[in-house]
Amino acid sequence: MTTRQPPDTALTARIPGSKSITNRALLLAAVARGTTGIWAPLVSDDTVAFRTALATLGVTVRGAPGDRCWEVTGTGRGPTGPARVRCADAGTAARFLPPFAATGHGEFVFDGSPQLRARPQRPLADALVRLGATVHPAPEDGPPLHLDATGLDGGRLLLDSSLSSQYLSGLLMAAPLMRAPLTVDVHRLVSRPYLDMTLALMRHFGADVTEGPHGRITVRPGGCAPADLVVEPDASTASYVFAAAAVTGRAVTVPGLGTHSVQGDLRFVEVLRRAGARVEVGESATTVAGTGPLRGGFDIDMGDISDTFMTLAAIAPLADAPITVRGVAHARLKESDRVAAVAGNLRACGIACEEGPDRLTVHPGTPRPTRIACHRDHRIAMAFSVLGLAAPGTLTLDDPGCVAKTFPGFHTELHRLFPEHTLPPDAPR
Repeated sequence: MTTRQPPDTALTARIPGSKSITNRALLLAAVARGTTGIWAPLVSDDTVAFRTALATLGVTVRGAPGDRCWEVTGTGRGPTGPARVRCADAGTAARFLPPFAATGHGEFVFDGSPQLRARPQRPLADALVRLGATVHPAPEDGPPLHLDATGLDGGRLLLDSSLSSQYLSGLLMAAPLMRAPLTVDVHRLVSRPYLDMTLALMRHFGADVTEGPHGRITVRPGGCAPADLVVEPDASTASYVFAAAAVTGRAVTVPGLGTHSVQGDLRFVEVLRRAGARVEVGESATTVAGTGPLRGGFDIDMGDISDTFMTLAAIAPLADAPITVRGVAHARLKESDRVAAVAGNLRACGIACEEGPDRLTVHPGTPRPTRIACHRDHRIAMAFSVLGLAAPGTLTLDDPGCVAKTFPGFHTELHRLFPEHTLPPDAPR
């Protein structure tokens, strides 16, 4: 990445805080003994669901959802049941909170929406059993998950992380409350940058965590310490305004995302550079500018930044040659089967594409008028909104409100930056 000051002519995007950082910080603050201030948290369906779930587990969270600072007071120990925890659509709540509950005592039930119930949970349930918990997973492999907790022993664990890195992150963040050190040998890890984020935040909160050879991670007991934190803008969400700049020939700057970001999804700007955009990453801001038609003709592995693969795939028809994205098999197990959802919507737009188990190839073409099937997936809605900028009025969304999962004000902000974006009738102005 180049490091220069962003140009004065760039539009400045207002991107909300990172969901991944907000929810990790909420949990680590709950693990700590004392009060932590989380500044500029993301306020969205997923983060409100997470903080509500923590409150159900007895953790004190002060500050209205819209406040600039949330204060979390942890007790330095696991929660006490019984508690029935509703996670809504939030995968992070369903995967991060059961290990935390298992370090406490009592009966806990974790459940969520039908969409969440379709997401696999068994690797986490199996890991908790090996660490000393009694778990009754649902036969369908997703929530509800019933947990009888008497504390976790720690020990040695081999964890298959090929479906999601969230199981590993949840176990590691609970490990400071276990009775003995936890050593995890990580097998087939996807989304490595999210693990790096988890480890960086654990160290920020004073956890004793070390990395050894061959993917081995050890966390020693002793708890965490309260540590105030300012949440960065969400790099995954920023991918949409960066892509919009690339396809419209404008320049957009996102303050607060720079060379010291802990979010791997900022690497998406390097994908846009490969497609011909001008990219400038400074210490405190990142700017992307469109330079003309997108360049295609490349094959790229986006497994580590899979939350942004849809952004690239949605604008790929505007490139001058096919683009192939690989390494995204685990994206089929998110809020929707994202590979199939993107391919289906592109074909509905008249765009030729081919998909495999872990890949998608998109050919150049001009989108025809169609109604995008969002599948209640915020990232599908936001990605295809960017494609719609290339042909204003051509694409509509069947569920524009699903963006509230991570960015309730998305349509308003995209319209402010790019007036050709047509706001849905129910979008706030």
